[in-house]
Amino acid sequence: MPFLPSWFHSLSPLYQSLLAGCFTWGMTALGAAVVFVTRSVNRRLLDSMMGFAAGVMIAASFWSLLVPAIDLSEAQGIPGWIPAAVGFLLGGVFLRVADGVLPHLHPGARMAEAEGPSTSWRRATLLVLAITLHNIPEGLAVGVTFGAAALPIEVATGAGLAAAVTLAVGIGLQNFPEGIAVAMPLRGAGISRGRSFWYGQLSGIVEPISAALGAAAVLGIRPLLPYALAFAAGAMIYVVVEELIPESQRHDNTDLATLGVMTGFAVMMVMDVALG
Repeated sequence: MPFLPSWFHSLSPLYQSLLAGCFTWGMTALGAAVVFVTRSVNRRLLDSMMGFAAGVMIAASFWSLLVPAIDLSEAQGIPGWIPAAVGFLLGGVFLRVADGVLPHLHPGARMAEAEGPSTSWRRATLLVLAITLHNIPEGLAVGVTFGAAALPIEVATGAGLAAAVTLAVGIGLQNFPEGIAVAMPLRGAGISRGRSFWYGQLSGIVEPISAALGAAAVLGIRPLLPYALAFAAGAMIYVVVEELIPESQRHDNTDLATLGVMTGFAVMMVMDVALG
């Protein structure tokens, strides 16, 4: 990839995934930093951005994760649909179980709508936990794609470094509105700019960690790779359907949010096909 520096190519997949995870975390922090320039963001704009994020995640789940999972399975002599279906469903089950055992509050929801076990934790903590749940599969997705790029079989399947970098860029793009969605309600509630930013970016810190863990896991146990790719796809689709799309439609900006989904999907698809 000519637009990447030579030193990045020379890094191990573990370090590549860690750097990519830091980039996606940085995009979350950049979104949260909006609190330093304004106290509120136009609701129509934010709903459009949340829709865009949903579209990016849907496209990334298919083009960057499920298709390589199927190709890798078939290259290993396994029916492509088996790891794809099993991993995809396990990803959704994982998020559903995590939703049930971890207290959290989706952006835009009232405290009475908090999910998981009852708790006395503050709104800021619950918001951070909700976005952190999303970012775990996103980080894993980045990690497993960089792990795939290191395998000899990637040449035949297209699961190479270009695809991994493209996925990281796409996830970074959709992390920007997530950072806004956490930090801005806190700022609007009277919390200081610094603390609002801190809580907004905090949800993204899990991404470099989970990215490195994902890369290490698939490098250590290569047969897991198709399942890991599909697992990340299933978890991401669960997040889209359970939170991003409902949140983007909550304030009667349904047409704008839907156009955002379509735009986000198209942007990620073009990036993946053209660059990956």
